[in-house]
Amino acid sequence: MNSKPVLYIRSLLFWLGFIVNVVVFGLLIVFLFFTPSSFRLKIARLWSVVNNFLLKFFCGIDFKVEGRENLKAVDTAIILSKHQSTWETLALHSFTPYVRWVFKRELMLIPVFGWALALTDPIAINRGAGRVAIKQLIKEGKKKLNAGKWIVLFPEGTRTQPGKTRKFKIGGALLAEKSGYPVIPVAHNAGEFWPKHSFIKWPGTISVVIGPPIKTKGRKAEEINDDVFNWIESAMKEISDESRWNR
Repeated sequence: MNSKPVLYIRSLLFWLGFIVNVVVFGLLIVFLFFTPSSFRLKIARLWSVVNNFLLKFFCGIDFKVEGRENLKAVDTAIILSKHQSTWETLALHSFTPYVRWVFKRELMLIPVFGWALALTDPIAINRGAGRVAIKQLIKEGKKKLNAGKWIVLFPEGTRTQPGKTRKFKIGGALLAEKSGYPVIPVAHNAGEFWPKHSFIKWPGTISVVIGPPIKTKGRKAEEINDDVFNWIESAMKEISDESRWNR
């Protein structure tokens, strides 16, 4: 029952459920704007859990996580994650600490979704601002980290197709260098099940691997970035399946 017409219908049902999910939880966060951001993040996590349920129910997509213990090895850290799909932007909340996202500020203009996103204590930057954006990331990032808040970034900057590699942007590593907080690398193969620009989602189990903390104190951003890149890409070789790259 995995013909493309069936998969299309299943994906359509997911998107309909997702829209309802966004409206319900998004408006709930907006209406509760006066509550602490920590409480609104709990609502965002519930939204993420419901997304996981919808994906499994309608599309047959589940996921497994290895290395959860590495998240408990440190009190506060910077998560640098592989970016292959839309999936990780919806699901990371469900199995990581209460993270603060770094994203392009234009996302906050999206009705309901963007409004709610703006109320989850993020770092919204102008990606075209160059050094100004980096300075903002470091300034706001250090403040949040020092307050015990985890931060998540996608060092590739945009989604990368399975089997491809992209040079990691330096922003996350610079924040690690300047703040001294450890980096937790995350690898996953979500792009094999929810490809970039694909309406159809393919059933199966996404593999997520959370790496051990990478120490950053006294180290340069370039060295940190290389370590993160090498760990993630090495893990990707273990969990990737070439037969699913071009379907």
